[in-house]
Amino acid sequence: MQYKSTRDSKIRLEASQVIAQGISAEGGLFVPETLPSVQDKLPQLLKMGYRQLAEEIFTLFLTDFSRDQIADCVKMAYTEEKFGASPVKVVGLSASVGNPYLLELWHGPTCAFKDMALQILPHFLTESLKKSVPGKEAVILVATSGDTGKAALEGFRDVRGTKVIVFYPQDGVSPMQKRQMATQEGGNVSVCAINGNFDDAQTAVKKIFTDKKMDRALAEHNFLFSSANSINWGRLLPQIVYYFYAYFQLCRDGRISLGESINVAVPTGNFGNILAAYYAREMGLPIQRFICASNSNKVLADFIATGIYDRRREFFATSSPSMDILISSNLERLLYALSGENSEVLSVWMESLAQEGHYDVGDMVRKKVQTLFFGGFCNDEDTTKTIAEVWKRENYLCDTHTAVAVNVYAQYVQKTGDSATPTIIASTASPYKFVKDVLGALEPVAAQDEFMNIARLETLTGTSAPSQLKELEDKPVRFHTVLEKNQSAKYILETLGIDEG
Repeated sequence: MQYKSTRDSKIRLEASQVIAQGISAEGGLFVPETLPSVQDKLPQLLKMGYRQLAEEIFTLFLTDFSRDQIADCVKMAYTEEKFGASPVKVVGLSASVGNPYLLELWHGPTCAFKDMALQILPHFLTESLKKSVPGKEAVILVATSGDTGKAALEGFRDVRGTKVIVFYPQDGVSPMQKRQMATQEGGNVSVCAINGNFDDAQTAVKKIFTDKKMDRALAEHNFLFSSANSINWGRLLPQIVYYFYAYFQLCRDGRISLGESINVAVPTGNFGNILAAYYAREMGLPIQRFICASNSNKVLADFIATGIYDRRREFFATSSPSMDILISSNLERLLYALSGENSEVLSVWMESLAQEGHYDVGDMVRKKVQTLFFGGFCNDEDTTKTIAEVWKRENYLCDTHTAVAVNVYAQYVQKTGDSATPTIIASTASPYKFVKDVLGALEPVAAQDEFMNIARLETLTGTSAPSQLKELEDKPVRFHTVLEKNQSAKYILETLGIDEG
């Protein structure tokens, strides 16, 4: 298995090279040369637990890793101490519209779905560095809308041969997400807030990745940039696994028969989580339709409806901040596939997005997108209503992002009449990560303090907050820096001890 770039189809690299590098030199994203089919192997895969299933899928893509190396990575990442007996859980919503099942992806150390990839990426990366650039120290650059930052910090904490630098929008994450990052332990981690939104942080990081001067400065000091965002194939690959696992869990529970089609609904901003489901489908998992759920920053919903991607719009800070994104990086990978892997056309679209703020994929690609994807959005008011309704109807507490997906799934059922197809809804975070908004959906919030609100939500619902969130109350804040977005490069050099001169 080799990999090529969305913006240069002639490139051929090994898995270890693309994981170490993160992004292609010309700004493209790495994709597999071909996607392996496992359709004939579904009966065998059905019998596997999560960890064994992960090994089998990773082996198909990481062909310059040995099976023992992959097994070691899985063993170190998905421990019972971090995730419990099973890293993910499937929960049915029996009293809800349609035929939905929540795929809980937030039982890891930072209480968000990003743990599923960012607990194993550090192990992939350290193996990749040994193979492709021995002796180099990786500098992991992360732009985060909340969850990726903490998950990357926790995953890479004190991992030898790595340093982690996280940028987040100062007013664009929840108080709990900010506290998780600001109190992060570890000798190799740095956290910095940016005056701006997530797109400002992400654009700054992308520019740094392709800055030749920065690249030379790092090389002179034996550093190498890499990424923990889902632009890195090593981050996206682990997300494919849990869609297979969820499907097989429905089979084992007698909810569906092997070979029966399902839908997948995902709350998404950067398009990585839903893209992983698309790749699972291309490998042979019977997925019929993808339901792409946006919040008020509905650039993806509008794109699916029109074929025009246009980031020239008002940016909203919402109660689902991990989706507050107007530049969805991973959409590039989907468009590369649907355009017949035409890197020249794809490059024109991406250049138009960067320079003019929009692009139009034309009728042919638009129709392909609409055949596969349904797009909808849910504003904060409806998010609040959905949290309350799901609690009242199901006695189930969901976070704001999951509520967006539940709401948009209901829109899908209403508009299409497809109420029978079993649908997996990605539940991406613990409700306690967004406690003020979740509590506020059930009763007026009297306190401003996050930890008082956690205690009140526990009392009100009889549920328990994850201990790793409650423990943050007593942890000291380590990181206070707030910068303008154009100061990101300078901050990186200072953090690494590199003289700009």
